[in-house]
Amino acid sequence: MKKFLVLVFSVLGWGLLSFAPIAQAQTAPRVALPDFVDLVEKASPAVVNIRTTERLANQPAQGALPPGIPDEQAEFFRRFFGVPLPGAPGGPRGQGNRRGQPEEIERGVGSGFIIDSNGVVLTNAHVVEGATTIYVTLTDKREFKAKLLGSDKRTDLAVLKIEASGLPRLPLGDSSKVKVGEWVVAIGSPFGLENTVTAGIVSAKSRDTGDYLPFIQTDVAVNPGNSGGPLLNTAGQVIGINSQIFSRSGGYMGISFAIPIDEAMRVADQLRTTGRLVRGRIGVAIGEINKEVAESLGLGKPRGAFVRNAEPGAPAAQGGIEAGDVILSFNGRDINKSTDLPRIVGETKPGTSATVKVWRKGSTRDLTVVVADAEPDKAVTKKTETPNPQAGTANKSLGISVADVSDAKKKDLGGKGGVEITNVGEGSAARAGLRVGDIVVRIGDTDITGVKQFESAVKALDPNKSVPIFVRRGDGTLVVPIRPAQK
Repeated sequence: MKKFLVLVFSVLGWGLLSFAPIAQAQTAPRVALPDFVDLVEKASPAVVNIRTTERLANQPAQGALPPGIPDEQAEFFRRFFGVPLPGAPGGPRGQGNRRGQPEEIERGVGSGFIIDSNGVVLTNAHVVEGATTIYVTLTDKREFKAKLLGSDKRTDLAVLKIEASGLPRLPLGDSSKVKVGEWVVAIGSPFGLENTVTAGIVSAKSRDTGDYLPFIQTDVAVNPGNSGGPLLNTAGQVIGINSQIFSRSGGYMGISFAIPIDEAMRVADQLRTTGRLVRGRIGVAIGEINKEVAESLGLGKPRGAFVRNAEPGAPAAQGGIEAGDVILSFNGRDINKSTDLPRIVGETKPGTSATVKVWRKGSTRDLTVVVADAEPDKAVTKKTETPNPQAGTANKSLGISVADVSDAKKKDLGGKGGVEITNVGEGSAARAGLRVGDIVVRIGDTDITGVKQFESAVKALDPNKSVPIFVRRGDGTLVVPIRPAQK
């Protein structure tokens, strides 16, 4: 019995001695949560509330009293006969006041912040879009009518000016130094509730939700009315402008997006100077490159921007860029994903001769493109042609039938020919998503000029390897990796 007790004591003692250091090692140092009180007190005076109104055209009001009736009689009719007064509470909205003046109705609310003590305010373009009058209210309750110096819808930025001086302004930070996980604060007017403060962390960087801006993603509670307000770091510096939320309900669901302040100020400086943003363009429609397509093209890994279409007569086409090319770099800046290209081109001054590196038929080549001034997007309506009704030559390897394209379609393709798919049976082409009416313009590195040449190119394919098939569909070019059937 004594031996047993000694043994138990020894084991327990050994256990305590062995695990004591581990328990000590697992004790983490205490980290104090940030205190935002001083930050908010200093920053809040420079954050403004923005409300907008819209003046509606004067229209005759149903049930309205004739003009010229004195106020006392009008009130009598309203009380005893229920005749609504245009422009009065309960009366028809937007049909003018009782003197026939067009009525100004509330259009929306948002936020903004002062970037210049002489009354320059930065906000979102969608906050002031379509407004007849813009009102800016400071935290000391002073209200000003603001002048719109300029706005840019694509970057969702607008610059306002109010007639005031000596105003508090927010210091600007460096959005390129923002780190995922750092604390951030948003100040704004969600649902019209002025100077509301919310806090959280940066949850991601360079989030692509738009053509021209890589957003800062946060978990800060941002709701309608927060738009245009500042996103601040713990030093009280603006690192972003709250612009978008991800939501299925219209309210905050844990993800919000802010425009990086570095990008915003580049746009704001132009808007203040010229009232518009000068943006470069080269005239290409682009798409993303996935892993399968990258491997079939010999790129190794997904990178670059795939050119779906090069607009005839635009800088890209004039510089030699073709549909089916992959743009790897623009003026020395790498294109890692397709959304990098419009951003980099947009930042390039029109008239600049830019070197564009493209991947074509298994090798790179450098082309020179002269950047043009961007124009507003134009909706292009194009006559659709009925697919060629004639029976085509069947190809068992791909499971499709093809025919020579019509002269009209050759003209659309720039005289480069190709073959039109007239039937898609069961096989690799159907699984890859090819359709009747698609025009095959290239197989691998071989340009297709007609049916005979198409058959010859298909026969030479290795059934053990995927080959990129370049297909013209509508105004764009697709690249579809296909593995031909065993012979």
